[in-house]
Amino acid sequence: MNLYRISFVAVLAGAFGAATLAKTTQDSVPARKTEASTVPQEQFVLPNSALPKKDSVRAEAYFNYTMGHIYEQQYEATSRAEYATSAIEAYKKAYALDPKSPVIGERLAEMYWKAQRIREAVAEAQEILKRNPDDVQSRRLLGRIYLRSLGDLSSGSGQSETVGRAIEQYREINRLDPTDTESALWLARLYRLKNEHDKAEQVLRGILKTDPENELAVEQLTQLLMDEGKSAEAVALLEGTAGHSPSPVLLDLLGDAYTQAHDLAKAEQAYRKAQELDPSELSHQRGLGQTLLAEEKYAEALAVFQKLSDLMPDDSDVYLRIAQIYRELHQLDKAESNLVKARQYAPGSLEVMYNEAMLYQAQGRYEDAIRVLSDGVTGVKAQPAAQPTRRRSLAILYQQLGQLYRDTQNYQAAVFTYEELGRLGEEEDRRARMMIMDTYRAAKDLPKALAAGKEALGKYPADPSIRASHALLLGESGQTEDAVKILRAQLRGNEADREVYLNIAQVYERGRRYKEAEESVRAAEVLPGQARDNEMVWFLLGAIYERQKFFDKAEEQFRKVLAVNPKSAPVLNYYGYMLGDLGIRLDEAEALVQRALKEEPFSGAYLDSLGWIYFKQGKLAASETTLRKAVERESHDATIHSHLGDLYAKMGRGDLAAAEWEKSLNEWRRSLPADVEPEKVAELEKKLSQSKRRLAQKSTSSVAKP
Repeated sequence: MNLYRISFVAVLAGAFGAATLAKTTQDSVPARKTEASTVPQEQFVLPNSALPKKDSVRAEAYFNYTMGHIYEQQYEATSRAEYATSAIEAYKKAYALDPKSPVIGERLAEMYWKAQRIREAVAEAQEILKRNPDDVQSRRLLGRIYLRSLGDLSSGSGQSETVGRAIEQYREINRLDPTDTESALWLARLYRLKNEHDKAEQVLRGILKTDPENELAVEQLTQLLMDEGKSAEAVALLEGTAGHSPSPVLLDLLGDAYTQAHDLAKAEQAYRKAQELDPSELSHQRGLGQTLLAEEKYAEALAVFQKLSDLMPDDSDVYLRIAQIYRELHQLDKAESNLVKARQYAPGSLEVMYNEAMLYQAQGRYEDAIRVLSDGVTGVKAQPAAQPTRRRSLAILYQQLGQLYRDTQNYQAAVFTYEELGRLGEEEDRRARMMIMDTYRAAKDLPKALAAGKEALGKYPADPSIRASHALLLGESGQTEDAVKILRAQLRGNEADREVYLNIAQVYERGRRYKEAEESVRAAEVLPGQARDNEMVWFLLGAIYERQKFFDKAEEQFRKVLAVNPKSAPVLNYYGYMLGDLGIRLDEAEALVQRALKEEPFSGAYLDSLGWIYFKQGKLAASETTLRKAVERESHDATIHSHLGDLYAKMGRGDLAAAEWEKSLNEWRRSLPADVEPEKVAELEKKLSQSKRRLAQKSTSSVAKP
């Protein structure tokens, strides 16, 4: 279109069609055609001299205003800076001629903003508001400017100040124009950003009161409720809305809400419905895949993520989920190949590193796992201190790295790592102190564990987790009554008491006060909850019965656990070892422990159980191989050394048997008081004494021969 022709028509329309031109002052800019071009040509036959003098100023103002509008359109079409400059200059001339016109002032402020001259845009809008505080358009402009500025700010005081200014504008817009739903939604988002959730919820419920079908408001309110952990309210809101007005977005959110509420079956159903309504939206498939993974429906989850990998071949998260599935299926080579792809598309990703370390751990490659996590720590520490995710990333890495050091019995390195975790902040310090206490306990250094607990209590005397950890340590040291007194003070008469009762039961069990231990477990069992909430209840009850040699009762409890969780490795191992140690149903015992090892292939305790069952079966070669693997993993376990000694004795290798029994006896002497089993120690001492006599007699006999 010819620019000269547009300008000429616009000038004449400004002189004789002011009312028509006023339409161009609306907030939204016309597409590519001005209202001026629609004015009939017959209007332009009158000479300018026919205008009154006062109208000549108005005509010139509208001429410049219209030229500004034309240049603004040209800038939008081409993004050329000279058009922006020309538009601003034209608007400024128009404003100088008609300084009381809010319409011209708004367009000038808007053009400043479009040209990224933010300060001038803000100043102009604020000047308008000084004259007219109820000017909604200027407040909308200021609100947009502040929103845009948020994207250019990192978290900190600057962002907080800008959020406050934006809230001020959108709050006034909401007051002046309650029908402006878009601005109300922005106000709710800003309140959420500032963690003023109550105010955000009030705004969103206000929108839904007048417009119950507003999907964006439902979406925001749902996310807000889930952020606050109110999954039941989120589910109720979405079920009500999606029930009579289902949409893929709301069904997807409903799946998220069900997931947070741990109702995975309904979450799966919601994601499937969302996928049916909108098969092209891949987020529905992703949600479905993650739910199937959580439900341990690995084959179905794998099919979903493999389809996603075809549609999104450069998405690292998809390969990461596939790797997790293969790890759960114990197809570790396939898991590793998919982690390589995930790392290729997301180099330096913390989640990829973490899963890589977990894979190496599952493969028994502990040094590689430690290396990956250590490299991750180095990389995150190199990030700027102001990086929002730096602290959380380091916390995750330190915690897992410390656990790996513990698993490899490098206790000093574990303590050092947890101390680094504690330096990140108060929340991490509380968690680190409990881990340090438990690390010293695992190292059988009870004095240091108790000292660490006392120090933690001194700093956080009211922390329930620290108090519970300290109480359990007191129980380990034989201070049963003191420990129980601390724990009973934490009972609150609600479902959270389950964990407290179980802790009390463990203290009594460690003190061999089995009647009180059973009573505490039974108190936990009757609390409301789902079947899986009682896994630890039944496991601990089974252990209490086994310690008292009530093997039938113990078996009954172990079977309860496996009915709700067939993959519970600790129960599978304990149950299998109990049968094996009794020398009964050895094939069943072997199968149980093999299932435990499928879940944790490198557990020293589980390998010991299998090796002992092989011994009972008379499979001595297999027993030796397995027990040697076990002792490599748990070199300070008295029971493993004792089993290995018994095996060597049966194989006629008395010197090796005596050496292992000696090691076992030394480990018993280092054990925590509650771990010591006097009858086993006495039996071991007897076997060692007899072995030494036989070896001495054999040596004497050998020397006496000519």
